[in-house]
Amino acid sequence: MSDATAAAFEGVTTVDGALRAASTVLAGAGVPSPEVDAELLLGHVTGLGRGVVRARAVTSAPLSVDEQEALVTAVARRASREPLQHITGRASFRHLELHVGPGVFVPRPETEGVAQLAIDALRAVPEASPLAVDLGTGSGALALAMASEVPTASVVAVELSAEAAVWTRRNIAAVGVDNLRLVEGDLADALPELDGLVSVVVSNPPYVPTGMVPRDPEVRLHDPALALYGGDDGLDLVRALSLTARRLLRPGGALVIEHGELQGGAIRDLLTADGWRSPATHADLTGRDRATTAVR
Repeated sequence: MSDATAAAFEGVTTVDGALRAASTVLAGAGVPSPEVDAELLLGHVTGLGRGVVRARAVTSAPLSVDEQEALVTAVARRASREPLQHITGRASFRHLELHVGPGVFVPRPETEGVAQLAIDALRAVPEASPLAVDLGTGSGALALAMASEVPTASVVAVELSAEAAVWTRRNIAAVGVDNLRLVEGDLADALPELDGLVSVVVSNPPYVPTGMVPRDPEVRLHDPALALYGGDDGLDLVRALSLTARRLLRPGGALVIEHGELQGGAIRDLLTADGWRSPATHADLTGRDRATTAVR
């Protein structure tokens, strides 16, 4: 813990004072949303929701010594640019609270829209129990969203990293779905027993070009490289994904791929060359191209 962090909390004993001190430290460290993170960290160490934290700040409610010490430690970790989700151990995704930590990619809010595309495709399947596959599942976010929001579906999640699979299994158990199973293996040769049987394939593959190291320390230093980098142009795993998905999907089945905002055109061309029909790129809520879909 830095002396500056400790000094910022000197004499702080109330919720409002702690939030001011935490916000000041985090802002000085370049954390993008210091006030929000201060509230979330205080909520984490006290076990309270953000709304309750704000209410207690208005009344200058006291903090216990243990809560003060835990908050100072948490703020120091966040000021070092350790991801907020690694400190709290949780990441919100749609209606889910997922366990995350070192070794697994932290799901992003923009991926929630990718999940919606896959869920919509799955709900449109006329069968009573459609089959869906999430290739490179990581924390299990996309697979769990499909399994929990389309409970009539059967979902298979594939993950190569043994470290990430630990978190996948934990999240499957925590959410408590019984229509999702995890298979550890490479998406390039995954699930040959399901060839031609799958209705929807979704993936958030590694798509950062090798030479484009992310600017944010939270990503650069803490997200696993296996989940980030996709070769010189970022599309190595997309090429493998295209071939695997064509093998798995039945005619008329849907593919949903998350990608970087400048990659839509290249991915549409790649999919067209592989024989996919109707490739289309979709923007996220910020207007950035985020996902491309295609039909088998």
